[in-house]
Amino acid sequence: MDRIVIRGGKPLWGRIPISGAKNAALTLLPCALLTDEPLTLRNLPRLADVDSFGHLLNQLGVSTTVEGARPDEFGRVMTLRASKLTSTVAPYDIVRKMRASILVLGPLVARAGQATVSLPGGCAIGMRPVDLHLKALEALGAELEIAAGYVKAVAPKGRLQGGTIRFPFVSVGATENALMAATLARGTTVIENAAREPEITDLAKCLIAMGARIEGLRTDTLTVEGVERLHGATYAVMPDRIEAGSYACAAGITGGSLELVGARKETMPSILSGLEDAGLLVEDTPDGVRVSADGALKPLSLSTAPYPAFPTDMQAQFMAMLTRADGTSLLTETIFENRYMHVPELNRMGADIEVRGRSAVVRGVDRLVGAPVMATDLRASMSLVLAGLAAEGETEVHRVYHLDRGYERLEEKLQAVGADIERAGGD
Repeated sequence: MDRIVIRGGKPLWGRIPISGAKNAALTLLPCALLTDEPLTLRNLPRLADVDSFGHLLNQLGVSTTVEGARPDEFGRVMTLRASKLTSTVAPYDIVRKMRASILVLGPLVARAGQATVSLPGGCAIGMRPVDLHLKALEALGAELEIAAGYVKAVAPKGRLQGGTIRFPFVSVGATENALMAATLARGTTVIENAAREPEITDLAKCLIAMGARIEGLRTDTLTVEGVERLHGATYAVMPDRIEAGSYACAAGITGGSLELVGARKETMPSILSGLEDAGLLVEDTPDGVRVSADGALKPLSLSTAPYPAFPTDMQAQFMAMLTRADGTSLLTETIFENRYMHVPELNRMGADIEVRGRSAVVRGVDRLVGAPVMATDLRASMSLVLAGLAAEGETEVHRVYHLDRGYERLEEKLQAVGADIERAGGD
């Protein structure tokens, strides 16, 4: 397996283009199942998870073509067409690779009246049950059966019925599945306590472009008036706010200044507030957002929570940055119970981090030292890269397939702003 080798200690300066959002792309791709007409997605990131999802859709009868992409370009233009679904079964050997595969469940039942989907896999960062996805479909009239590791959902009359879905707690994935399923349900569906993440709004805008009737965007109550059919559309994937936040932390931990080209300030308020509270300078530019070191990093107290609060997907990156802060920070993880697996690896590099249940105490240190480290999940792997960029000497990050799931051509982007980083074989 490949590994990433970093020789740190260099401030990063320049411009980094922000790719299409991984979490939005994986939600927009299954929209192709809702229509027999072409859906063209622009700014689709080149990621392992996107390729895996495309392969899953191919298994269901969706054709995929890539248009006009050059090797030196970031992002792709992909046209998907499900003229006729050839299968309603999402098999284990594909679904096990990523949890987002569960998002084919709602669209398949909505269009074909049935679906059989393997229980999903993905990063080992804690329990992420699919119960809320299933309860949402039940609220729309689906009959469910779970056996041998598969979920089978059937619309008894061949079509889902509108209803009221009340989530007991916020779930991004369940909101996405419910929203897609409701677009073709008969009658009106109301989704209460819906997730408000920008990726949900991106999904709703794409569905509206396909002919869906959805009200309540950016609120916790979505109202969907079901339609007989959806049509094709062309839609651009939103910029990745988590990628932008990750590179902002790279500017902070290395004492540099980076313009995040294409970043949308309005989609990342808590991330930018956290950066400013840590002592970084955040400025609007004509092309995006610039984040610059402005003296010593300040310690923070942060707690993850659903949007618009601080995102769990940025906790590991902020932790890495705060290892260099002048003082002690306290991070509390409320979303996933097993999301501190990067802590021992950061401590191997000279960090001083102590985990206390759901919280982590991060005592700032004068320096980090390069070491061989092992990535455990997608965002944890980025925290190790960030630490390596600031560390003295050489850092080797192993299991970089985690990075390839969520960061498009990371080494190239960092090399362009002054990092000494390369990919090597022989993990």
